[in-house]
Amino acid sequence: MHRLRTDMISPAAREGGRARAASRLSALRLERDVLTGVSMAFVGGFVDAAGFMALAGLFTSHVTGNLVLIGDQLATGTGGVVAKLVALPVFVLAVGGARLVALAMERHGIAPLRPLLMLEAVLLLGFLLAGTTLSPLRLPDSIEAIFVGMFAVAAMGVQNAIGRLAIAHLATTTVMTVNVAQATIDALDICLGTAPDHGKPAKARLWRMAPAIGSFALGALAGAFGFALYAFACIAVPILVLVALFARLGIPPGEKMRG
Repeated sequence: MHRLRTDMISPAAREGGRARAASRLSALRLERDVLTGVSMAFVGGFVDAAGFMALAGLFTSHVTGNLVLIGDQLATGTGGVVAKLVALPVFVLAVGGARLVALAMERHGIAPLRPLLMLEAVLLLGFLLAGTTLSPLRLPDSIEAIFVGMFAVAAMGVQNAIGRLAIAHLATTTVMTVNVAQATIDALDICLGTAPDHGKPAKARLWRMAPAIGSFALGALAGAFGFALYAFACIAVPILVLVALFARLGIPPGEKMRG
């Protein structure tokens, strides 16, 4: 009887069912993309703001910003140059290490995103524990301050690598300049009707970028106020966000559909 009912389903109905399933799966993947972008952008903004306050003006994820500050501090004779000089090779090593981890995962048929999220969370835990233990960090170029700061720099190096290796199709999650520029162009093209392909690519980009920009700004505010109120203990927040994202990404979109 079951076979008869199955045979009675028309090819058009079957095709429609497949199309609906594919559409729902696509929507779930978009939902995961937005969740990933928003979560990572929040972490990027939080750590950058908290790190800037904790480490006397060290940008943990902005190589460009540190190069500018090095020039300023050399010209004015203020401190903090050594920490910023050390940050560059540490950042490079972290990105290189993330790439090696990703290659190792891929050789074993494992998507690299979740392992790299855990690596970043571990580095941020090191930042929290070292900062809490060695506080107060009175001089930006002291051994203690450099030791603490390099945990955050390495964590953000890993996050920058994640942006290139695992979620390259999403908006960047550590630097918002490019995102704001592209979102402005896309929004203007959509409003003027000049976006190609009826604006579909522009709308898709805007859907991914706008939440990330807002989330980064929210993370930066939370990181600044969090450090002002709770010092290094506030770094528990981005760690928990990464762990929660790690757990959520462990559920395949198909599982959620069946649920």
